Amino acid sequence: MSRATNSPASRKRRKRVLAKAKGYRGFRSTHFRYAKDAVRKAETYATRDRKAKKRSFRNLWVQRINAATRSLGLSYSRFMEGLKFAGIELDRKVLADLAVKDISAIEALVQQAKAALEKKAAEAPQATAAA
Repeated sequence: MSRATNSPASRKRRKRVLAKAKGYRGFRSTHFRYAKDAVRKAETYATRDRKAKKRSFRNLWVQRINAATRSLGLSYSRFMEGLKFAGIELDRKVLADLAVKDISAIEALVQQAKAALEKKAAEAPQATAAA
């Protein structure tokens, strides 16, 4: 009895892997044995870096917001606390874009955050006296 190798499926699988390896250098693009390892590694990196991209962009946005607010006399954490207390719900991506492109909008937001922080500080002694 002859050995069944499932040739059509094997050939399709190998062609698919080699297509994904197109553009790689050397044997990694032409030989299945090396291409499959290169493709597996590339897909692993791609999955990992989709997560890392989110982290790195958030860090960039925080740095931009921090630089803009510190120049206006307020730290990043106090600015975000003031926005939260004022009920202003803007995400960091939008705030960072404003910090780069429209500094007057950030100035207005900093003023609102400072006012909210002063209001919060004024309410704090009353809350402790009532308790």
